[in-house]
Amino acid sequence: MTGPDVIDIARDGLMTFARAAGPLMILILLVGVVISFLQAVTQIQEQTLTFVPKMVLAGLGLFFLLPFMGDALSGFMVRLASRIASGG
Repeated sequence: MTGPDVIDIARDGLMTFARAAGPLMILILLVGVVISFLQAVTQIQEQTLTFVPKMVLAGLGLFFLLPFMGDALSGFMVRLASRIASGG
């Protein structure tokens, strides 16, 4: 295995990770921004006000996005296994 092959595998792994985790991270980021804005407007500085909605939406996001995440990760494993089987 040469250097460019290792870089291709690493790039594919990072892109797969971004595809799998990106939508959930963006959802949690948007919820955090909206809640922070509401806290700034109402001047309520309660820590649980940010934590609970993020956790609930992360759970819901996982429930709906898990098939997509599984497809992305299984596709990566298929590509990786075929590279291993072909010898490089």
